[in-house]
Amino acid sequence: MDGSQGGIEEAPLQPAAVRRFLSDNPEFLTGDTGLLDELGLRVAAGNVVDFGPAALARVHAAHQREASQRQMLEETARANFSAQAQTHGAVIDILDARNHSDLARRLDELAQQRFGLTAGVIALESDSGSPAGWKMLVEGQVDLLLGGPQRLARMGFAPTALGLFGDRAETVASMAMVRMSIWEPAREGLIAFGAPDPEGFTQDMGAELVAFLARVVERTAERWPLL
Repeated sequence: MDGSQGGIEEAPLQPAAVRRFLSDNPEFLTGDTGLLDELGLRVAAGNVVDFGPAALARVHAAHQREASQRQMLEETARANFSAQAQTHGAVIDILDARNHSDLARRLDELAQQRFGLTAGVIALESDSGSPAGWKMLVEGQVDLLLGGPQRLARMGFAPTALGLFGDRAETVASMAMVRMSIWEPAREGLIAFGAPDPEGFTQDMGAELVAFLARVVERTAERWPLL
């Protein structure tokens, strides 16, 4: 009678039973060189089963992986802390701006001096001019630069955005751009940072800190009317 017809099924093997069997029959393990090799073990003097090179190599590799992952996490945490500290300092610089042109100048300077970037730019859609030091965009250009009307930010390299950086465009290899909405009725604009390193801003990076700076620039710019 087979198992599906009500036959007797074998009970699952229990670790305690295996241990008891090996204790009672040590030659089963010590005499099977093939099994020892598979387990990465070897029989040392006095029939004592010892860790072999394979087992030690696995332990060493696991330790190396753990150490590498821990180091990567620590480096990421330090980088995030440094970026946040620099961003908070940048906010103080922005809030000290005296007018629109001073605001643009301060953003550009902090981009270079605090973050080691090529440039920081404020741009505004307008058909009648923009504040001194700001880049003027045509209507709908913010959507084009960001890749659509629903996108709030864009990280990475965008060839169409090189014009934002003027005569420094040749040294820009990656960008971070965030949409802004200023005054009432709202005027579309953006802030953009250019980096000389292709890995400075990448598509998989979060834009939270750049977006935070954009909100600060928005609120600061609204102190003064658009003339």
